[in-house]
Amino acid sequence: MTRYETQASEAQYQPGSNEQVLRNLLGITQLHDIEDIEAVLLSKLYERVFTGGHFPRALRFNTMASWHRQWLGNVYLWAGQVRNVELSKAGFRFTSPKQIGPCLTQFERDYLTDYPNLPTMTRTELIHFLAQSHVEFILIHPFREGNGRISRLLIDVMCQKAGIGLLDYRLWEENKDFYIAAIQAGVGHDYQHMERLVKDVLPPSSPMG
Repeated sequence: MTRYETQASEAQYQPGSNEQVLRNLLGITQLHDIEDIEAVLLSKLYERVFTGGHFPRALRFNTMASWHRQWLGNVYLWAGQVRNVELSKAGFRFTSPKQIGPCLTQFERDYLTDYPNLPTMTRTELIHFLAQSHVEFILIHPFREGNGRISRLLIDVMCQKAGIGLLDYRLWEENKDFYIAAIQAGVGHDYQHMERLVKDVLPPSSPMG
């Protein structure tokens, strides 16, 4: 496949799916089927990262792109690649494709390079760091699909590095409207609402002070 075919695939839905399922390599047309497959493959990715000897020593965006490719590479042609289509959700438009590259460079500089320092952060510092990095990554929305799940994997990797372990995000799912509002508030660098969400899912017995 050429680069242009990959870009075209990003904008297409699977024939016969009533524009409910993105064009995929498996010919799946039912939304529940694609969701089930993505969930199973995500579990396998978690196993690979946390128990398969592939826990990262350092973090770069290329690390996250590799996660995305390992997760969805057998499902979508564009897996692991920065998107080339405009995306919006609930009337909110994410970063334009032309700006994603510079934004990712800044994201690496502002957040991913601090990965080695996570074990020495206090609980308050970690909450601020996780909230801000999560909001900024979601606002960039670098992939065509799966940004939320990759961003949570990133949080889990960071928390594991900090000595906490994986988090339970059910509270975020149960309060989705508040979560979306917290992301949108981040456009104005207001992270207090996401900090509240992060604080609520961090174990109360976290080792940092």
